[in-house]
Amino acid sequence: MPLHMAHLPNRHGEPDGSEFDAMTNLAPFLPALMGGALIGLAASLLLLANGKVAGISGILGNLLRAPNGDTSWRAAFMVGLIAGPPSFWVLSGWVLSGWVLSGWVHSGAWPAPHIDAGWPTLLVAGLLVGFGTRLGSGCTSGHGVCGLARLSPRSIAAVCVFMAAAVITVFIARHVA
Repeated sequence: MPLHMAHLPNRHGEPDGSEFDAMTNLAPFLPALMGGALIGLAASLLLLANGKVAGISGILGNLLRAPNGDTSWRAAFMVGLIAGPPSFWVLSGWVLSGWVLSGWVHSGAWPAPHIDAGWPTLLVAGLLVGFGTRLGSGCTSGHGVCGLARLSPRSIAAVCVFMAAAVITVFIARHVA
């Protein structure tokens, strides 16, 4: 039997003969797992190398008004953030024959992104997110990834607030509106 195959126990803890294929059952979660690991690695490296928290809103917000010598890493971070998805798509077999407005054309197994909201809704949502990051003194990357990892009480409170707001928003959008 391959290493990733295992027998499932029955309710008495004894093998029941059915096989559990870990690779097949975990495959849908692997991209998210790998992405989360890369985000954690990038945040850790930025903290270890520069002593800076990887809060995207702070990095972008301070890019143009940062003191001398503090802009190069911010610019490199933003270039990597913007160039990352297209680089991944090219390296993983995406055919770049379209643009954002017409949708990316895909030639492999990765699903094509699809957004049902129109431009006015996306514009208002973006402005609200920008307002929220200023109001909460940070964004999901700063509070949710770095702040929670450091057990910051302020970040724990911020994450609880924006997760509650997200749950309420989804409920209203799907069940009320």
